[in-house]
Amino acid sequence: MKFSIAVVLCLALTATALGQNKITKTCKPCESFKTLDLPDVVINKTESYLKDTIKATQFRPEIIINKPFCRLQGIIGKEIAFELYLPQNWNGRFLMSGNGGFAGAFQNFLLPYISSGYAVAATNTGHVDNNDGAAWAYNNMERQVNFGHLAVHRTTVVSKALIRAAYCAPASYSYFLGCSRGGGQALMEAQRYPDDYDGIVAGAPAYNWPAIAAKGIETLQKNYPDSKKLNPVITNDNLKLVQEFVCKECDLADGLNDCILNEPNNCKIDLGKLPVCPGDSAGKDCVTKAQLTALKTIFDPLTIDGKLVHPGFPHGIEAEPTGIDLWIAGTSPYLKPSLWHYFATNIYKYLIYSDPKWDYQTYHFDDFFTKTAFASSFLDATNTDYSAFEKSKGKLILYHGWNDPALSAYATIAHYDEALKKNADLQSFMRLFLLPGVLHCDGGPGADDVDYVKLITDWVEKGNAPERVIFSKKEKGKTVMTRPVYPYPKVAVYDGKGDPKMESSFGLKK
Repeated sequence: MKFSIAVVLCLALTATALGQNKITKTCKPCESFKTLDLPDVVINKTESYLKDTIKATQFRPEIIINKPFCRLQGIIGKEIAFELYLPQNWNGRFLMSGNGGFAGAFQNFLLPYISSGYAVAATNTGHVDNNDGAAWAYNNMERQVNFGHLAVHRTTVVSKALIRAAYCAPASYSYFLGCSRGGGQALMEAQRYPDDYDGIVAGAPAYNWPAIAAKGIETLQKNYPDSKKLNPVITNDNLKLVQEFVCKECDLADGLNDCILNEPNNCKIDLGKLPVCPGDSAGKDCVTKAQLTALKTIFDPLTIDGKLVHPGFPHGIEAEPTGIDLWIAGTSPYLKPSLWHYFATNIYKYLIYSDPKWDYQTYHFDDFFTKTAFASSFLDATNTDYSAFEKSKGKLILYHGWNDPALSAYATIAHYDEALKKNADLQSFMRLFLLPGVLHCDGGPGADDVDYVKLITDWVEKGNAPERVIFSKKEKGKTVMTRPVYPYPKVAVYDGKGDPKMESSFGLKK
């Protein structure tokens, strides 16, 4: 069999990239990708850059890429848009970024890694965000399935093919990282497409959509009882009162007076002990009966027909800005009504009932399990059998902020616990980290910053399983606090004498 010089060169480059994992140069000009023939794929934009500053968007800060790269944009199938960044000097690794919310755009948080030699991809999951919630899904099954799981997988397959063409070598290692919707996409990849990625990082995963929406609707019915006027029952004074009560009852359990609970799951309080306002007159230092009911609904589990649907939320930092006020209460100055109103009603209208006029005010959950089964079949990543991912030798890091007001840390813990019941050796390839005082994905007074790419690559490529991970809290670019976090169920504890702002003052709870 005869080979052309180009084929021989490609084979040689492939051997080098796979055998030694050294920097690989592009072997194909950026502009030539427009004529590349891939089934059901159209490359409609190719751009070469020596360096670039990518402007900040709603989803990411300004990013400076200081090394030469090629950017490709294209369409897979009918309307799955994707982008792929190919550095001129490639380190043999592929990263893909997950989405947030209802997607609809390239929400790429991994672009800084292009400067380090990573090829980086993202997708809009098959629709464009037109600021109309999930209306894109109305009576469009293709878009719903693309959003549910198919777009990320197809973008992964196409990106790997383009990488092979660009460098005459396949990626030595592939990684997926995402939080919120992206965290759900991450779990979906591990469950449905276990061979796509060597390493996965799933943050605060939105993995059980109808259940999340049901909890949102239950809370809306108590906090926004009139679906037309949308006047919230809960006030910011209520949230401050609850936080003061929680801190008084539970804060010192970890030895620190900072209102950051290391183990919110051990904070068992009765909101019924809050002072009740006389009559229906709301006050600053008390709650009305309606307010108490709405507050309890946030933290209490939701059961339907005797089955647990959603576990409720942990206590802690209830009054933290952009927390419960933004997501649940609707008392934030940045958005009214709440984000839960936006997500829960859109899920029910367009992904469950296909009825734009659906009204939560008269909903009784009578048909919840039958009516949501179909949507769950393509939206949910609730399978706790990760044996196929384990067989593929994949590694998965789960993380969740204890005080996430969007997606309950209890739900992620329940998913992990169930997976652990099925596989006693789960921690050999999958670990969960719970971050005290951290809101949705990040934010809040807790330590929330770490290099997840380094964590997952060290585990996959060097066998360094994350044991004691040091998270930091930064303000204006300066590190103001560091804390260790151990794999669940292990917990860090203050030593009682060191600087509480330093991770060295914390050890493993006995």
